[in-house]
Amino acid sequence: MLLIVIPQAAARPPGRRSDAGQVRLQQRDLEGLLLIADHYAAPYDLLAQALGVPPARVRAVTARWRMAGYAVTGVLGPGPAWCWLTPTGMTAVGHPWPARAPSLSRLAHVRAVLAARLWLQGSPAWQQGGGWWRSERRIRAALPPPRVGSREHVADAEVHWPSSPPGPHAGQVWAVEVELTPKPAARTARIMAGLLARPSYARVVYLCSPAARPVVTATAAALPGGQRGRVAVRDLPPGALMTGQARP
Repeated sequence: MLLIVIPQAAARPPGRRSDAGQVRLQQRDLEGLLLIADHYAAPYDLLAQALGVPPARVRAVTARWRMAGYAVTGVLGPGPAWCWLTPTGMTAVGHPWPARAPSLSRLAHVRAVLAARLWLQGSPAWQQGGGWWRSERRIRAALPPPRVGSREHVADAEVHWPSSPPGPHAGQVWAVEVELTPKPAARTARIMAGLLARPSYARVVYLCSPAARPVVTATAAALPGGQRGRVAVRDLPPGALMTGQARP
């Protein structure tokens, strides 16, 4: 007589979940990973602010992302540790962008742009108008291949205001420029004029460090009357500048 033995799966210990040991992502995790993809990387203090968790909790959150293979963390420069995505993490959020840590020369700018985003998203106007942030990476991804010799400036971000609900900014698109260091006046004027020449931008918002604000303010003041009102110059929000060193 032929005896057929069918192996059975080993029984799980009582109370043990079938997905034990696997990282289960929540909505907050998905939003955090998408934010990091948009901004190349994120420092821990601003990531905590974006996720709405205490700063001490961020290490546990990023440890889960590392365990899933989605993220890498480390100290890249002065200030808190940083988190950025792996190629697996970038694929998971659905973007084809390179997944690597930002260069040291760009850390201050990456931080300032993310701080600007969080500041705007926390404003009453944002909450009431339902604004949407379009990152530089998304803007560049939608552009056609650059022409040989063309050097068209791309805004650091765009703010899109939906047409509904009605409000003072409904249907508008704003260009956002984050200025940390003062550029030559001629270059600042050229960039500002180029952004204002695009009919899609109802307003150009400059968020500046104390060092950069004078040249931006002077350039905006020299614009023709019809364009001057479309430029807003503001200080960078608190927390935008890099500070001391911290461990990962």
